[in-house]
Amino acid sequence: MAGSRSIVLVHGAWHGPWAWSKVEGPLRERGFDVHTVANPSSGPDPSALADSYGDVEHLRGILAGIDNEVLLVAHSYGGIPVTQAAVGTDNVAHLLYVTSFMLDEGESLLSVVGGVEPDWWIKDGERSTTVTRAEEIFFNDCSPEDAEFAASRLEPQSLPSFQQPVREVAWRGGVQSTYVICDNDNAIPVFAQEHLSQRAGDVRRLPASHSPFLSMPDKVIEIIAELAG
Repeated sequence: MAGSRSIVLVHGAWHGPWAWSKVEGPLRERGFDVHTVANPSSGPDPSALADSYGDVEHLRGILAGIDNEVLLVAHSYGGIPVTQAAVGTDNVAHLLYVTSFMLDEGESLLSVVGGVEPDWWIKDGERSTTVTRAEEIFFNDCSPEDAEFAASRLEPQSLPSFQQPVREVAWRGGVQSTYVICDNDNAIPVFAQEHLSQRAGDVRRLPASHSPFLSMPDKVIEIIAELAG
């Protein structure tokens, strides 16, 4: 699509690029250049997981290989690497946070939730976490088939990735930003999303769960296409 931005999709904790499966293809069919990122902080082997700074460096490498303006899209935890990786790049034009952790310098995911790990986290020592009640927490407005599929794909997430503070903040440095609040999210309460969204230049709302890319992909596609087009 002539004149459009490249789109880089960054998944949240425990997830993978598969999370964007209902969004990625239709965007490509519209002519967009789409890249999905596999955060190294999530994966099948807890001993091999990177921390949040490893995610930042991995994403910076992907951005460096794109010779075009970029719309950088973050879901949930993905906001943490996105916020930092876009600093100092010359091609990231817009940040889109989808019910995401739009953190400020010095904040960590755990610090902004009060330092208390949610009761649906399952810790594996000090290295990694998994989740319970995924269908209820993440996929409560998805079809039973989509919820079962997505829950079965979740993998361990690095525990340090939740504990490490953000070092750099792109949204303070002149990069445009949009925040999508999801009103039926059981993972990030609406009041917390509303607080975080005050940092964005533009705010949208969807009547969705934590996973609008699965439950209402057409709405997510429209927002992404508008900002990338």
